[in-house]
Amino acid sequence: MREIQCCEIIETIKEMCIEANHFLSSDMKQALDTAVAKEESPLGKQILNQLEENLEIAANDMIPICQDTGMAVIFIKVGQDVHVIDGNLTEAVNEGVRRGYTEGFLRKSVVNDPILRENTKDNTPAVIHYEIVEGDKIEITVAPKGFGSENMSRIFMLKPADGIEGVKNAVLTAVSDAGPNACPPMVVGVGIGGTFEKCAILAKKALTRNLNQKPEVEYVRELEEELLEKINRLGIGPGGLGGSRTALAVNVETYPTHIAGLPVAVNICCHVNRHVTRII
Repeated sequence: MREIQCCEIIETIKEMCIEANHFLSSDMKQALDTAVAKEESPLGKQILNQLEENLEIAANDMIPICQDTGMAVIFIKVGQDVHVIDGNLTEAVNEGVRRGYTEGFLRKSVVNDPILRENTKDNTPAVIHYEIVEGDKIEITVAPKGFGSENMSRIFMLKPADGIEGVKNAVLTAVSDAGPNACPPMVVGVGIGGTFEKCAILAKKALTRNLNQKPEVEYVRELEEELLEKINRLGIGPGGLGGSRTALAVNVETYPTHIAGLPVAVNICCHVNRHVTRII
């Protein structure tokens, strides 16, 4: 049994919150570079160049990539041979977020009650998704999620007879309805299967997948490619001002489901698709 102290988890998450809000992952930067090269609209290309300039300034001057530094979404895979000591794991995660957002001077955007809406002043609590896995390590993914794009997300409870064409229509409907409000170019996370809540988590998790990592299942790979092509034909374009690069990528995750259902979730993220993963 390997012991991991809460103080190490706190420090790691603090650093990850700051890193995620200042530096875009290499796969996202590559996707933006490709979008600049392929964008057909002069205005769209200009906007994409401005977004890349913003990334450079943010990294060099340690300014957040976006003013909405998001609600902290944390995916944690805990090895079953790990013993967390000197504290509570959930409290450690939230303390790491608290320190990251206060010491990193990141905007605090969380309210303590959805109706009363008093700001917690430290961006806690985080939204935490736990998974118990084999091994003696803890894998942590920090994904700050801004709500401009989050508000554009959708869940569709389709009938099994709707099939894959129904899934395509659902995704295209969600993206089309989102339009410029999701701050395109966007990354579209899609969750298919499970239950009402499971497909939503799948869609969120899909956004954290490296864009260069392709699904093993053939129909899922083909679905991602087809959806990306169709989304980019919508003409929404960078900033919603027209163009051929509405989306940078579509990531699809699937899960077994009930014989009577076909749940589909669409979780949209703007070009600031922030996520950092570390293993301790």
